[in-house]
Amino acid sequence: MKKKEALMEASWLEKLKEEFDKPYMKDLEVFLAKELGSGVPVYPPFKDIFNAFCETSFEDVKVVIIGQDPYHGPGQAHGLAFSVPLGVAIPPSLQNIYKEMHEDVGIPLPPHGCLVDWVRQGVLLLNATLTVRAGQAKSHFGHGWERFTDRVIEHLAMRKDPIVFLLWGKSAYEKWAPISAKAQHHLVLVSPHPSPLSAYAGFFGNRHFSKTNDFLTKIGKAPIDWEIRYHLSCPNL
Repeated sequence: MKKKEALMEASWLEKLKEEFDKPYMKDLEVFLAKELGSGVPVYPPFKDIFNAFCETSFEDVKVVIIGQDPYHGPGQAHGLAFSVPLGVAIPPSLQNIYKEMHEDVGIPLPPHGCLVDWVRQGVLLLNATLTVRAGQAKSHFGHGWERFTDRVIEHLAMRKDPIVFLLWGKSAYEKWAPISAKAQHHLVLVSPHPSPLSAYAGFFGNRHFSKTNDFLTKIGKAPIDWEIRYHLSCPNL
């Protein structure tokens, strides 16, 4: 993973560089090499695995949205939780995110599923596991990624500058729960996952988009412009 490590934004690399030399990451590299060698596709493409850390610096993160693992269909995953590249159909969970956003803050339903507009304003779109086997959700859980992303969340939680954490679903909440007592100065908003199976159980109507901006404004930060506009391209970050 050394080549991709070097492409992480400098402040993230400073925080996370020691993780790459730990035994669990070495074991993860071996596991991924075996997966790739088996001929079964792994998503996202290797060059996109760390995209979440390539655009927004550690200090500039305002909002963290935690997902489970990458989309496991062809061409969907590009290293940003819930986001898909231009030209890819908007997945059902993201459609529901857009519906709640539209109802909450009144902006138009987006024309595509690329969330780069959010990322470039300080929204970290972080999956608990950064890779997945084609067609098999959670297939790369338990091989080291969770430890890596735990460290990401711990670093953010220890930051004195407040952050908004949006925890959608059980998996996201479980990532946060072990350190929640140490980070009470952050705003943590919890709801069911936006998937079609649970969106009507409390995701719809959670008003997380307006609540996020109310908090950011209160602490003197610019609110997030949630509108997703049309782009000629959705470049790798």
